[in-house]
Amino acid sequence: GKKLGKFDLGNETAANTAKATIEGQAFAIADVERKRTRRNPQPPFTTSTLQQEASRKLGFSATQTMRVAQRLYEGVDVGGETAGVITYMRTDSVTLSNDAINGCRAVIDQDYGTDYLPAKPRVYKTKAKNAQEAHEAIRPTDLARRPRDAAKHLNKDEQRLYELIWRRTVAAEMAEAQLDQVVVDIAGADQATRLRANGSTIAFDGFLKVYKEDRDDAPQNGDAADPDAERRLPPMDAGDKPNRGPVTPNQHFTQPPPRFSEASLVKRLEELGIGRPSTYASILQVLQDRDYVRLDKRRFIPEDKGRIVTTFLTSFFERYVQYDFTARLEEQLDEISDGRIDWRQVLRDFWEAFATAAEDTKALRTRVVLDVLDEELGPHFFPAENGKNPRACPACADGRIGLRVGRHGPFIGCSNYPECKYTRRLSVPGGDGDDAELAAGPKELGTDPATGLMVTVRKGPYGVYLQLGEPEGDTKPKRCAIPKGMSASDIALETALQFLALPRDIAPHPEDGVMIQAGIGRFGPYVKHGRTYVSLPEPGEVLTVGVNRAVTLIAEKGKNRRGATPLRELGEHPDDKKPVDVFEGRYGPYVKHGKINATIPDGRDPAEITLAEAVELIAARAAKAGAKKKPAAKKKATPKKTTAKKAPAKKPTTKKPTTKSAANGAKKPAAKKPAAKKTTARKKAAAPSAAAD
Repeated sequence: GKKLGKFDLGNETAANTAKATIEGQAFAIADVERKRTRRNPQPPFTTSTLQQEASRKLGFSATQTMRVAQRLYEGVDVGGETAGVITYMRTDSVTLSNDAINGCRAVIDQDYGTDYLPAKPRVYKTKAKNAQEAHEAIRPTDLARRPRDAAKHLNKDEQRLYELIWRRTVAAEMAEAQLDQVVVDIAGADQATRLRANGSTIAFDGFLKVYKEDRDDAPQNGDAADPDAERRLPPMDAGDKPNRGPVTPNQHFTQPPPRFSEASLVKRLEELGIGRPSTYASILQVLQDRDYVRLDKRRFIPEDKGRIVTTFLTSFFERYVQYDFTARLEEQLDEISDGRIDWRQVLRDFWEAFATAAEDTKALRTRVVLDVLDEELGPHFFPAENGKNPRACPACADGRIGLRVGRHGPFIGCSNYPECKYTRRLSVPGGDGDDAELAAGPKELGTDPATGLMVTVRKGPYGVYLQLGEPEGDTKPKRCAIPKGMSASDIALETALQFLALPRDIAPHPEDGVMIQAGIGRFGPYVKHGRTYVSLPEPGEVLTVGVNRAVTLIAEKGKNRRGATPLRELGEHPDDKKPVDVFEGRYGPYVKHGKINATIPDGRDPAEITLAEAVELIAARAAKAGAKKKPAAKKKATPKKTTAKKAPAKKPTTKKPTTKSAANGAKKPAAKKPAAKKTTARKKAAAPSAAAD
């Protein structure tokens, strides 16, 4: 008989009492209230909304979205001709041209019927401040090109993104959806216990038939569930007796706000006016490329490097990292374009303040900067626990640990250095990731049965690696890098021994019998055949890849490499018997002999060229290359002659300037004579010094 507040069931006893009350009686629908509401479709895509929706619904990163959209815009092969299938993908305009609107309405009428076609076309206007409306919204160039028709011309990613754009554009011109907001009261037999459900039922789906915006798939794709998403309820009427499922009491805790995903971060950037839509993808990519953040389950986790950079900027360049700095600058640029303010004054104001801040910061000692960072980041790197002093040095009694800088970058060290040499990597004790796990030192995995040596996981300047044993004199132990994408905590002893045994032989290649190998190099896992290296997409595949998979990868690389397969084999060169072949290159066909490439002249069919003609082209190319090298050889010979003129050859030296004076005038040789004498004098003076040295 009393409406429960949010925290009225404050303990387990109260929850179990409520559970027993519900389980002890039958329930029936007591009352159903319905209220008809209408929902209009969202406008067509802009750059930012496309990136957000592609992240939520397709799992694309912002960079991947823009890369795929770029290909769709530049053009794909459609029916024997290259055609762009979407409009320009960098825009913050939501407007559609009349041609696009008419194309949408024709498709809606033909595919979905007149019920889904509104009486008047929908016209969208951009509400964003400082919007640049030089382009339309992102839409298909031809609305009649349905996703099923375009699929045969597109790869999987292109097909998925095109379908998303097509559906959003068509839905933007469809009829509104009609929903019934429903409140259902379910009463117990005692009429004192009531349960209430709020939700909605769809009376007419309208645009929802083409494009659903409720993001039901968000949790599966790693995006936070939309708190405003309405729950769908089945049809119910008063007097119905629904079946009761299990009653489960759960304890709930207050949760912090979810970390940013790419979609939510792009949305926040747009709200704050930071950057323009065309810059969002590059902003997110730079954050990851510079290791300021990492993606974990499609959520951004700040790295310590990013924390330090951010703290430095907010401490010494606060004005330039304020959220509204970019937005205010955009307003000034708009005023410049309208002629209301002078662009020189804007640049002057910016540069004077920035130059002053930069000079003031450069004048600071490194110790001062470190003290500021140490103070600001202290709670992060040195969290207090169990009442202990988080800054106390574990190695000595009276030292204080803090941020330090060495030749390999920042680290955590003791204030009593050099008496106390305690150091640890820049990481949080007990934190997540390999850095925290290996902060205290190498992690032992077990003993190698074959050698009896200990296998350890270590953190080095270039990443995490495995090591077998310890150094003995000048002999270094065997080591193997752990590929990116694999965590040290996931590697057991058996897997570690397999990594340390790399490179491994897979099998001889079926065509030439050359052994195919798998290993890990500076660029990650690979398979090797002769001089051909092919990267493996999955890190763990280096341990399991077989001969069939390896041969396929090697063959695909050969196909994709430009000019790898000759168009024609002409025969052997008469001089050295090496093959002469015809290739198709980036700038046209050419013949190749050893390391010499000679372009086939325009108008000459490469299919008809003969070996004799090819030899002539190669000889001409070789002669031309040799002629280019001759001036370099002459330049080297000139200083040698000058050096040789040391001793008694004074008369020839005198004659040369005299000859030049006749041609060039009397003043120049007069200047050159003393210079020559001074040079000779310096050489003579240098000789005893060199001998003495």
